Amino acid sequence: MATFSDLVKEVSACRLCEAHLPLGPRPVFQVNPKARILIAGQAPGKKVHLSGVPFDDASGDRLRNWLGITREVFYDAEKIAILPMGFCFPGSRKGAGKSGDLPPRSECAPAWRDQLLAYLPNIEVTLLVGAYAQNYHLQVKSRTLTETVKAWQSYWPSILPLPHPSPRNNIWLSRNPWFEEEIIPVLRQHVSDVLNLKPVVL
Repeated sequence: MATFSDLVKEVSACRLCEAHLPLGPRPVFQVNPKARILIAGQAPGKKVHLSGVPFDDASGDRLRNWLGITREVFYDAEKIAILPMGFCFPGSRKGAGKSGDLPPRSECAPAWRDQLLAYLPNIEVTLLVGAYAQNYHLQVKSRTLTETVKAWQSYWPSILPLPHPSPRNNIWLSRNPWFEEEIIPVLRQHVSDVLNLKPVVL
């Protein structure tokens, strides 16, 4: 088994999907064995690819608001690990009527996920952001994302399925007000307890 530092270097230098990545490989993730919360997302968007900072976009702003934490806390790797299902920007959908990014590359998770998770023994809660992370971790492909999120108490408090915080999900959030009314206050309190923080009003 590779040491933690060697594994991080390997993942950072990964070129496994290079031929399929329109902007080339640039793995974006955040990991430290001391982390208490794991965020399992989808894949970096173009803005995150360019900055190299996970959730450095409007999705990240909303996610930090949901968690009730500052950027400083969010980017403290000793508190929060961020491991998307695909570490590199997969490209954007093309064609009439298509929008958004392509799915995470399928090669990424089998190559690296279990190895990295093995170095995260202190995780108390895993946040599954979006359907790809939920399908992988929960094996719930027969359910819709809405059904999975509605069943959150089945997984709580060690796991919480979340919709993606992208602005593209504004319609979903407006149609499902129960999510922010029922789940977000519980999530914020749990994050505060796990990280031993004073709740932040954002």
